[in-house]
Amino acid sequence: MSILSVVLCLGSIFFRASAQSIKIVTVGDSSLTSAGAWATSALSLAETSTGLSIQHEHLSVSLDDENSGKEQLCSALFGSVAALLDLTAGGWPYGRDRATEIGVPYLRAQISNHAWMEAVDDLLQSRNATDAALIFSNEAELDQALYYLVGGSVVRVIVQAGVQANTTETLKKMRPSPSYYVMFGTTQELMDMYAKVDMYSLVTRDSRWTLVFSDLDQEAPFDSGLLKTTVTTVNPTSSVCCSVTATDPPCSCREKQFGRDMTQTALIYTARAVKASGRSNVKGDCSSPPSLPPSRENFYTALNTEMSDWKGAMWSVEKNEIAPDMEFNMMILNSSTKMEVGKWDTANKLELDPEYKNTPMRRYFRIGTIKSRPWVYMKDNSMDTLVIEGGSTDEIDKLDGYCVDLAQKLGDMMKFDFEFVFPKDGKYGARQPDGTWNGLVGDLASGETDLIVAPLTMTSEREEVVDFVAPYFDQSGISIVIQKRQKEESLFKFMTVLKPEVWVSIVAALVVTGIMIWLLDRYSPYSAQNNAELYPYPCRKFTLKESFWFALTSFTPQGGGEAPKALSGRTLVAAYWLFVVLMLATFTANLAAFLTVERMQSPVQSLEALARQSRITFTTTRDSSIYEYFYNMAKAEDELFRVWKELTLNSTSDQSKYRVWDYPIKEQYTHILQVIEDSKPVLTASEGLARVEANDKGEFAFIHDASEIRYEVYHNCKLTEVGEPFAEQPYAIAVQQGSHLQDEISRSILELQKDRYFEGLSAKFWNSSARGICENDDDSEGITLQSLGGVFIATLIGLALAMVALAVEVLYYKRGPTGSKVTDLTPSKIASKLDKDHVSRITVSPAY
Repeated sequence: MSILSVVLCLGSIFFRASAQSIKIVTVGDSSLTSAGAWATSALSLAETSTGLSIQHEHLSVSLDDENSGKEQLCSALFGSVAALLDLTAGGWPYGRDRATEIGVPYLRAQISNHAWMEAVDDLLQSRNATDAALIFSNEAELDQALYYLVGGSVVRVIVQAGVQANTTETLKKMRPSPSYYVMFGTTQELMDMYAKVDMYSLVTRDSRWTLVFSDLDQEAPFDSGLLKTTVTTVNPTSSVCCSVTATDPPCSCREKQFGRDMTQTALIYTARAVKASGRSNVKGDCSSPPSLPPSRENFYTALNTEMSDWKGAMWSVEKNEIAPDMEFNMMILNSSTKMEVGKWDTANKLELDPEYKNTPMRRYFRIGTIKSRPWVYMKDNSMDTLVIEGGSTDEIDKLDGYCVDLAQKLGDMMKFDFEFVFPKDGKYGARQPDGTWNGLVGDLASGETDLIVAPLTMTSEREEVVDFVAPYFDQSGISIVIQKRQKEESLFKFMTVLKPEVWVSIVAALVVTGIMIWLLDRYSPYSAQNNAELYPYPCRKFTLKESFWFALTSFTPQGGGEAPKALSGRTLVAAYWLFVVLMLATFTANLAAFLTVERMQSPVQSLEALARQSRITFTTTRDSSIYEYFYNMAKAEDELFRVWKELTLNSTSDQSKYRVWDYPIKEQYTHILQVIEDSKPVLTASEGLARVEANDKGEFAFIHDASEIRYEVYHNCKLTEVGEPFAEQPYAIAVQQGSHLQDEISRSILELQKDRYFEGLSAKFWNSSARGICENDDDSEGITLQSLGGVFIATLIGLALAMVALAVEVLYYKRGPTGSKVTDLTPSKIASKLDKDHVSRITVSPAY
């Protein structure tokens, strides 16, 4: 050792022996493990600056453990301390309280990354961000940030340290996915992390990523060639280097470190305040603090005076805290351009360039839904997934439906873009035997989607795995659809009123009556043709032809004309007339009843009627809330019957009141479920509706959602709804359990209800005018020409036969012997053969 070194060493020892000796205790936590070493490195500078001999003790505490560091602090205080300097990220209340009780000056120095966090928080809020993912280069930086996030941030965040394959997969599966991503680190760390997130396909959209630089000495700039999108950067300015070192600007940032330099400067000013206040070490006992501790005002007054030289820091008397005056530049950076868009400083906070358009980033959600009219249906059936960016018209045109309009409306109100995701199995969601869920509910519970906008019913089982918001559709329920009973059009429909054997019997009665009239008139001694003296005037002669004519015309309202004169003939005619009256009345009554029954569109009118009959089969969709409803109701009937058996077979019950065969509840739902299983539940609603339309006889019914059935009935003339909806339940949007979207969407739904938005949306899709005019829509319409066309055809046939008969008569008259006999008749001969009343109405031609 040289003589000079020995002299300097002896001088230093002499100086320490002659100078006032004080002890400063510093406290750090696991997020700032280097704080003790930084404080130790500043001792020589503090001694030089103050002329004091400074002893230093550093305590490392865990703020998660309330008992950590207590014994060490009390031991240090018992040995006497001049000041306690808190370097923890979140502050140590126990150390502050004990120092106050004993009279030791307490001072906290903010050496963590809270200023960076506050600047980023203000930037995110300026973009209307509600959530973000924060990625830190290491656990220590993350721990420091947590103390700020717990008490100071209004943005919902997810934090992680470093970029690894598993952590990036976690970020990808986050639902809803973060609107913004923020990375913290030094320049080199940020370049490494950005390369990794780009490799893992997390960088997809412009202005979504923010890079926050923690190093003051950015000698090697960030390589913008790595960037594939536009990012925002937050860089500390050179003035920060002056602040942490208490140096007047301009100053160099070369080899400057924020935490180290801030710790050293804070320690120096603490020592200067101790010297200026004339304080010495204070001894105290944590278990029995003095009732009147020494005053600390002189220390804080001296510190306030000393701090006037430190232009780059702020002293808070209320918090006993020293914080640096920070300033950051906000830049927009991509691979080719770089532009400053604003600044942030401790005093004025965020100030953006007025010419910079800070467009808030729209959030992006994956919305689970299902293809089902009228909720969501695709005009291009080849598409399975559709991305809708900001409601662009060309994308919206590819979809239509109630839920499409609702999702777009919510997107406009809540400022988000979305993507529709359809479940692979096409189901709404049911619990599987292994406890997992399939369909829409399963996708939401597993994080594949952010929310569900679909005709999803609220059930207690589903609420175990997802959360529902306020209902948006309260007109739901279960209904039955069946094909309309089509009218059988026939020209001779009136003939089907009576069975063929009845018509044959009527014709036979007419023939027999005609023959009997002829026989009675021919052989009765009192008939007109056998007793001319009794009837001197001309009477009707009932030949066989005339008898048949009389029997036929008796069916008409005009009647058969002159009746036979004999009592026997009149008796027969009276009985025949009674037969005609009864047959006409029977035909008329049956025709009216036949046409009335024809207008009945459905053979059943309710679920109970459907369950009681056996001609019409029915089914529903498997793994749907409707199938679950019937399954649960059938199980409930089984359970009730089990309870009834226990009640009736119990030896203590009154057997005269309860008998097992007197079960008072009909097992309706058990039968319905059995029929559904026998008919094979369908996988989709469209399959069930197709089966209804395929059954032309109307002997197949489909039990499904009432709103969807009503929509199909309004658009399909062949379908009709049976009865009224039952088991009504509302539809609601579902989100992940604990999601912040629940309250936000509920408020939006209530706003839309207040504006009567849903009423207009329902009128758009459930409108009976959409199907146009359907045949047989009006049950009160009259009888159609198709039903009675045979009557007109019969009349035309009669007219044709009359014309044929006329031609035969003319030919026969010209060629046969009848013609010569007729020409010899004179008017007097004709008159002698006719009744006088008839003669009075005949005008004889002068040619005769």
